[in-house]
Amino acid sequence: MNRSKITEHYRYVRGQSLALVAPLSAEDCCVQSMPDASPAKWHLGHTTWFFETFILEALEEGFQPFDAAFRVLFNSYYKRIGEQHPRAQRGALTRPGLDHVLAYRANVDKRMLALLASEVVADLDRLVELGLNHEQQHQELLLTDIKHAMFQNPLGPAMWDGDAPAAPAAPAAPAAAPLGWHEHPGGIALVGHQGEGFAFDNEGPRHRVLLEPFALADRLVTNGEWEQFIADGGYRDPRLWLADGWGWVQREGITAPLYWREAEAGGQHFTHQGWQARDSHAPVTHISHFEADAYATWASARLPTEFEWEAIAAAHDPAAGNQLDGAAPPLPRGEAGMFGDCWQFTRSAYLPYPGFRVADGAVGEYNGKFMSGQVVLRGASCATVRGHSRASYRNFFYPHQRWQFTGLRLAKDIAG
Repeated sequence: MNRSKITEHYRYVRGQSLALVAPLSAEDCCVQSMPDASPAKWHLGHTTWFFETFILEALEEGFQPFDAAFRVLFNSYYKRIGEQHPRAQRGALTRPGLDHVLAYRANVDKRMLALLASEVVADLDRLVELGLNHEQQHQELLLTDIKHAMFQNPLGPAMWDGDAPAAPAAPAAPAAAPLGWHEHPGGIALVGHQGEGFAFDNEGPRHRVLLEPFALADRLVTNGEWEQFIADGGYRDPRLWLADGWGWVQREGITAPLYWREAEAGGQHFTHQGWQARDSHAPVTHISHFEADAYATWASARLPTEFEWEAIAAAHDPAAGNQLDGAAPPLPRGEAGMFGDCWQFTRSAYLPYPGFRVADGAVGEYNGKFMSGQVVLRGASCATVRGHSRASYRNFFYPHQRWQFTGLRLAKDIAG
């Protein structure tokens, strides 16, 4: 993108974060419901910290921080920058108040727009693009984190007021079609990002992989199909589970996906619009890798590798499907395609590609140091900003985590 396009995109992305928190109170923005989640106020501050620390500090003439204390408070995990406030204690930061954090955003935006209007070249455009993609990741995290926080409230509140324009009645998902399959003959495939356009460092280098013949389901697993798994004793049969998964189920008393409950009127799930009837045709979401793998075993199938998924997805439009537009409340709907509704678990460990090198400087801490013990997910969810994902995009979580919009698409081996 040229400088004017980058400036326009900067205004849009930064404005979108504010639109997402507009329905929230100051109290909503301060709460942290678990160590994996962060308060909405912290997301607003951290994404601003990114621009101030990595761009303004390096390129702004006469740089002075907005508030020197923010260097620690809003540093997530960048050890080379310095100290960080403990992640599990972000909800204790009642100060600075939301108004002060919003003033921080306005101040940094004013200075960033002035820098973008200047003659500064250096790494400005590249770093701004990284910062905006980073903020879009946090927009999705903000939505999933506040959903988890609202879920703790026995009142079951909606993030969006039911009368607000941003909260129309959710349409029912269309009836799920019989499961079909995308078949692939196998062979040598090229995977990873290549060519023009932004990509995170963990998406490359592009390299060759050998695929055996396989098939990938043409749709996601639905709530109704998951209900059959439960009715058949799926959560009670250790033969279906990985050892760590069975230990997790027993230890945590897991009997259903996160946000599910059974009521007199039938099955319900918690959404950004409060408790709603569970749609049997919509894709199942908020499951762990352990649950996805157990279901695949029960269905006489398996999870795909991330490379199998990419080989099929490369022919699909990553901007299609049910993804986040503006500040509309996300809800899985079961739209066709490889992208949208929920991130899809693979059976692949999150590891570096051949030839991967960590970037110089603090930004090199962005992805590489997390390549241990996590599982790759592909695609995009209903809370992913449309246009943010691509076939080579690698999301990653620990096997037990499920507060994100996570689901699955089955795979199977076929004869060559």
